[in-house]
Amino acid sequence: MTNSNTTIIRPVYYRIVERRGNGWAFKEGEPFINWFNAPSLSQEDLFALFGTSMSKVAVELFRINGGKQGYYVADILGKLYYYCGAEWEDVKTKLKELGIGRPDPF
Repeated sequence: MTNSNTTIIRPVYYRIVERRGNGWAFKEGEPFINWFNAPSLSQEDLFALFGTSMSKVAVELFRINGGKQGYYVADILGKLYYYCGAEWEDVKTKLKELGIGRPDPF
């Protein structure tokens, strides 16, 4: 059973990244639906598919907020990067601002 407080549904090209100490933690998550039965890709292969890499994204994330601790969203399709905030809930808020997701009906 999933916890609605921690579950986020997003397109595959939106990647959630957490700044921890001096490093970046790229969140993988679990596929929700796979319409075309596409094989799972490693994170490195997924980033390469969209013409970037995890290290290039980390540089861009650092640039937007000086590497401040917390959560970030990277749109690796559109090459757009966002700082969300220090809490997991901030990720949900940012995605909603970007038109992804909707308020929980319960």
